[in-house]
Amino acid sequence: MFTGLVEEMGECQWLRRTAQSTQLTVTAPHIEKRIRTGDSVAVNGCCLTVTAHHKGNISFDLLEETLKCTNLKSLRPGAPVNLERALAADGRLGGHFVQGHVDATTLLREATPKQGDLRLDFEMPADSARYIAYKGSVAINGVSLTVAEVGSETFTIWIIPHTRKATNLGELTPGDAVNLECDILAKYTERILATK
Repeated sequence: MFTGLVEEMGECQWLRRTAQSTQLTVTAPHIEKRIRTGDSVAVNGCCLTVTAHHKGNISFDLLEETLKCTNLKSLRPGAPVNLERALAADGRLGGHFVQGHVDATTLLREATPKQGDLRLDFEMPADSARYIAYKGSVAINGVSLTVAEVGSETFTIWIIPHTRKATNLGELTPGDAVNLECDILAKYTERILATK
């Protein structure tokens, strides 16, 4: 479980695919000192297991399902990635409950600066549209955000200067794919109502 509060913006070192497996290594000097092999780390909002770490680098094995369902497959060396360690049982929940299970990838339609803030308009993914609500929570690339507007084809979020600087959302350009995780409470509510 995560909170959607990014601890460090790391950098992709390499994404190596072989016939047997795919490995991702990121540079993360801040959190690398605080993790162990086997720990869970959200990378762009996708929960991954640490397979190795050394001298500021962290490595992960990626499943084919992960590559299929997330934007991690398009990472190139030097690409910024949002990183968050799993929430400790006595930790503060400053964002919202984020599982690290990506529901969909969606594309940025438009980025509009306004003073120091940034408006981001994303395509509405058909399979997840019912979970996106005005003033509801979403995680985009692992960042806990509040939905500011909901349209038939797009939804909008705003980010403040701190979020713009501390995450990779400030570096997005139209056409970029992001990982989207909808609020877990909406999904459980739907499931409960469907079984009545």
